[in-house]
Amino acid sequence: MRQLAAIMFSDMVGYTALMQQNEQSAKEKRRRLKQVLETSVSGHNGKILQYYGDGALSIFNSAVDSVKCALLIQQTLRQEPKVDLRIGIHSGDISIEEETIYGDGVNLASRVESLAVPGSIFISEKVFDEIKNQETLSAREMGYFEFKNIIRPVRIFAIDNKGLVVPTRDVLRGKTKEPTNRLAVLPFVNLSADAENEYFSDGITEELLNALTKVNGLQVTSRTSAFAFKGKNTDIREIGIQLNVDKILEGSVRKAGNRVRITAQLINAADGYHIWSENYDRNLTDIFQVQDEISSIIANKLRENLTAKEHEETLVKVPTQNLEAYTLFLQGLHYHNKITPMDVKKAIACFEKAITLEPDYAQAYAMAAAGYTFLGATGQMQPKEAFALVHLYSDKALQLDNSLAMGYAAKGSAYLLYDWQWQQGYDALLKAIELNPATTGAHQMLSFYYMIIGQKQEAVTIMEKALQVDPLSLLVNKSLVDAYNHAGRTDEASKQVEWLLDLHPQLPVALELKGWCAGHKGDWQQAAEIFEEVHRLTKHPLKGLTSLGCAYGKLGETEKALACISKIERRQAEEPGVVLDADLAMIWWSLGEKDKAFYYLFLCVEKRMGPVAIIIEHPLFKVASDDPRYQLLKEQLNLVEYI
Repeated sequence: MRQLAAIMFSDMVGYTALMQQNEQSAKEKRRRLKQVLETSVSGHNGKILQYYGDGALSIFNSAVDSVKCALLIQQTLRQEPKVDLRIGIHSGDISIEEETIYGDGVNLASRVESLAVPGSIFISEKVFDEIKNQETLSAREMGYFEFKNIIRPVRIFAIDNKGLVVPTRDVLRGKTKEPTNRLAVLPFVNLSADAENEYFSDGITEELLNALTKVNGLQVTSRTSAFAFKGKNTDIREIGIQLNVDKILEGSVRKAGNRVRITAQLINAADGYHIWSENYDRNLTDIFQVQDEISSIIANKLRENLTAKEHEETLVKVPTQNLEAYTLFLQGLHYHNKITPMDVKKAIACFEKAITLEPDYAQAYAMAAAGYTFLGATGQMQPKEAFALVHLYSDKALQLDNSLAMGYAAKGSAYLLYDWQWQQGYDALLKAIELNPATTGAHQMLSFYYMIIGQKQEAVTIMEKALQVDPLSLLVNKSLVDAYNHAGRTDEASKQVEWLLDLHPQLPVALELKGWCAGHKGDWQQAAEIFEEVHRLTKHPLKGLTSLGCAYGKLGETEKALACISKIERRQAEEPGVVLDADLAMIWWSLGEKDKAFYYLFLCVEKRMGPVAIIIEHPLFKVASDDPRYQLLKEQLNLVEYI
């Protein structure tokens, strides 16, 4: 018999040793444990399935009941005569045959219990989701852990009601895998007299981060998540939990004229202990040597299977001898990472100025290609013009340095979004991820590729991998939600959106995702209400209307949907460089006007707008495969072999 249950493992600590010291005392404590377990479990609608030595396995129909039961057990056993007990709870599918219990959920619950300490109750994230709104229960996050025979890291919480033990992460052991070296590079603080030099300290941080991604056996958190803590006084241990890392590199940069002082510290995330620190006072001309020195030291302190002899390698190449070009490059990075059309255009201008000063500046070519990819993909520039420049700049970047992940990522994006050369795009993106696993933009494009060719579970898997190295990234979370929805995993999509909204309650993109999740579940009224709020937050009468128009169409509110179309057409006329045909196709489709929808879909093909390939596979806009227009779209998109 299969069923969904909350599974509780409870284990008496030190029983074997106590038996050797005082057998009578050990037996009395075990009898007390059994009595408390039987009374508490039955009183919370649970069932003890089996005793094993000094522990027990119980199941409950309700996760809330299981935690309340565990709380009563621990509070009772913390009183004299005291019994040291560990409790772990997980919720999952189980099979029961002749009082024997099987299933992955049982295995995971056992692992959670093994991680706990005497007097504590540890729960998995699944259980936490069930109890987090209970006023009488409180929990504290312990972070992610990798358990033996469990594929993905598991997020663990400790119940922290009065009377319970809540340990620090560094004392936890359990049935975990050998620790993986995970590092986050926090933004180095700008200590220069001129606040405008912040671009320089941010750039140095990013350069160090990219260098460390080259170290085998070291997982480096992507820039987006690491920079989420910029300007915040967050405790190092909390950062370690949120980013799921065990080491953190932080520091400061002070630039004055042609001199620079860089201070760097490597910190153990579990307890805040400083493993290593150093100051560097150098001429600006030595900046790349300093970066390489810091990267090599960190690499040798964190490298797996560290030997007595340190590895000697160059992690930082000298990209240019022209400091003015390098300064422009760092300014370009500063603008590029703001992720707005206006700032990306400023970034491209900086990269192109750097190229003018240093014609062989490979990184500047790669980043300029990335900028034009953004403009072409978001309809902020005519695709033909944008992607011609993407190819031009990425080809030059890779000709100068074929180890640049960003060059391959930009090239792969152009193949997918404009050229529709699917295999070439796939190969380029895989190469980008191989060179730098923290290039999560390449993960997003690869997920896009999988959704287009119908391999929707693979789309989810690649974004779950991206989330491990960039857990706080808005774009990564958005792409994961999109992948979940495409794969029909709407509950997981909704859960991910709620987590995102906990971080950014009024973020329009996150709210819009929540609206789409409601639509996927068929609640278009709720979706419309959310999209109306999103439109209000854009503070522009002609923007943020596509999703709202779709919701109105699905609700049969034709006049409101047509009003959205009218405003989008007006914006198209006022901003001729912006391409909005895909938006119009989606709203017409929602209205049931398939002929008009196809008209705009074919316009997208004519203008080579990449999103058309995914719109026709979207669960809400899926074109019937026997419609001849679907076949024609597939032919023009070079996707016939994937039908």
